Amino acid sequence: MKIVHWPKHGLLLVALLVAGCATETPRQAAAPVPKSAADFKYAVIPKGKDNDLKLYLADGRIVKGADALGRMQKEADLILWLAGNQFFAMDDVVKAFQRKSPGARVGLITLPPGLIMNAILAGGWTYEGKSYPGLPDVYASVNLGHLRNLKKAGLMDRYAVYMHNELEIMVAKGNPKNIRGIKDLVRPGIRTSMPNPVNEGIMQFYARKVLERHGIWNQISGGKGCFSCQTTPGNWFTSVHHRETPDRIKAGTSDAGIVWKTETQEAVRAGAPVQAVVLPPEDSLRDEVAYAIGALTNSPRKATAEKYLEFLKTAESQQAYAKYGFVNATAEELRLRPIP
Repeated sequence: MKIVHWPKHGLLLVALLVAGCATETPRQAAAPVPKSAADFKYAVIPKGKDNDLKLYLADGRIVKGADALGRMQKEADLILWLAGNQFFAMDDVVKAFQRKSPGARVGLITLPPGLIMNAILAGGWTYEGKSYPGLPDVYASVNLGHLRNLKKAGLMDRYAVYMHNELEIMVAKGNPKNIRGIKDLVRPGIRTSMPNPVNEGIMQFYARKVLERHGIWNQISGGKGCFSCQTTPGNWFTSVHHRETPDRIKAGTSDAGIVWKTETQEAVRAGAPVQAVVLPPEDSLRDEVAYAIGALTNSPRKATAEKYLEFLKTAESQQAYAKYGFVNATAEELRLRPIP
């Protein structure tokens, strides 16, 4: 799906936030009409994402959900909006940063990077029907393309690559459907749970390319660009894939899905009955996947943002990510440079 480049000010990015496969249910007279994403000024956070909204206090406590979202703009010394697939590593990463910056309070949002980019351009979030204006100090995506969009909007000018990952297929433990590779995802009887092409960087920049090369993209997408939707009888496009896909496999509503390698490892650590189907390099894209990060040029906490980017170069930071299966970046990759 092509990303629309909107003007810097007065932005309503609702076209990227509305799922194309929603169905409408009849409503009785006088019943309240639920609001859709189109009714809100800001980017809409899907329901039930409290664990992706955190405020790390200086005393070690962690505030979550709407409370964290409402407090972080005023209370945090640093606000990070990061590609959601690293959510499971961030407690360790933030604590390592706080050890180097005693007393620092850190706000964190971990959601699909395209959705976060929309929130930056729109100037804030809507969650559970309430608006939360504000911006991060630091933004990270799984691809430099999102950062280029922010550069065009005059919101970011430098970046670094701070880690790597690779694609694999998540399946049920024991691989009962005997899935061996990408083309098995469209075998008769296989039900897939896939990252959506609207705002999930893993699909926008990587998995779709692999599916297209194998000639099965249209069989997966059914020609639809949506999220939280059934695109074909055999495929579901998720809202936040790294949480939904293991849940759907566990529930028996999906058999397989493309995820990051680190996500299968985290699901197994959490006790989910899943395992990985390792892909060859041309399908895993292990030599291509790079996570890009930068500070917003208008950040009110610019000094702390720069301090965090320097922290990412340290052994403590790289070890915290490596603990969860991420591949460390090189010293040259970690050097800040102009966004091309």
